[in-house]
Amino acid sequence: MDSVAIIILAAGQGTRMKSNKAKVLHLLSGRPMILYVVDTAVTVCSDNVIVVVGTQADCVKAVIEKEHQVSYSFQSEQLGTGHAVMCALPEIGDSVTNAVILCGDVPLVRPETIVDLISRHENEKNHVTLLAARIPDPTGYGRLVLDQDGCVERIVEERDATSHEKGIDVINTGIYCVDRQFLSHALKHVGRDNAQNEIYLTDIVGIAVSEYKRVGFGLCADLLELTGINTADDLLKVEAALKADETS
Repeated sequence: MDSVAIIILAAGQGTRMKSNKAKVLHLLSGRPMILYVVDTAVTVCSDNVIVVVGTQADCVKAVIEKEHQVSYSFQSEQLGTGHAVMCALPEIGDSVTNAVILCGDVPLVRPETIVDLISRHENEKNHVTLLAARIPDPTGYGRLVLDQDGCVERIVEERDATSHEKGIDVINTGIYCVDRQFLSHALKHVGRDNAQNEIYLTDIVGIAVSEYKRVGFGLCADLLELTGINTADDLLKVEAALKADETS
C-alpha cells in the first residue's frame, strides 16, 4: 500500500502501569507490546511506518530495530494524541494519500482489521474513518456521538462526557484512517480546551463534521483485539486471554 502510511503512537510514559518502564516496553507473552503493533503495521504497509517515540525513546527504538526497520518521530512534550500525530506528519512521504493511526498500547489488533478499515475508508471516499466497537461497559473510553441518521457527529472523551454521553456503548478504539491532507489541515485547528489541556486527535472528527467532510466508522466484533493496556491488571488480563486463545 504505497499510498498509505501507518503512524504508531508510542511516546507515553503510562503512569498507571506504576512502573519506571515506558508503557510500550512492558512484556506481553515475553515480547514488548510495541512489537505486536509494529508487526501488524509492517505486514500492512512495509515501507511507510512511523513510530512516535518520547518516553525512553532510545530503548523503544532499540527494541523495534532488533526486528524491523521503520521511521521515527520524537515527541518531546506529552501534549496529547493530536500533538503526537503532528510530530509524525513531516515523516510521511509525498506519495501518501491516507494515514492510519495505531496505538502502541493496543497490541492485538490484526492486519486484516487494518486492511478492512483502509478498504472501507477508500470505498466510502471518507475523509475520516474510525474503528469502533460496541461494549457492555464503556467506562474509560471515548464515545461516538451519532446524529439522528446514525452518522458520526463527534467523539467525546470520558472525562469530558455528560451523564447521558457516558451511557453510549459505542466507543472509539483510537484507530483511524484519515485523508492525509485533511489530517494536516484539521490538526492545525484543534484547540486544547478540555480537561487535560491536550491536543486531542479525536477533535478532528468534529472539525470534519463542521466542514461537511465524510466521516465513517466500522465496528469490530473482537473486543480482545481492540483491548488497550493501561494498567498492570490490563496486561495480565490480555496475556491470560491471549494464552487461552492460543490453546483453544
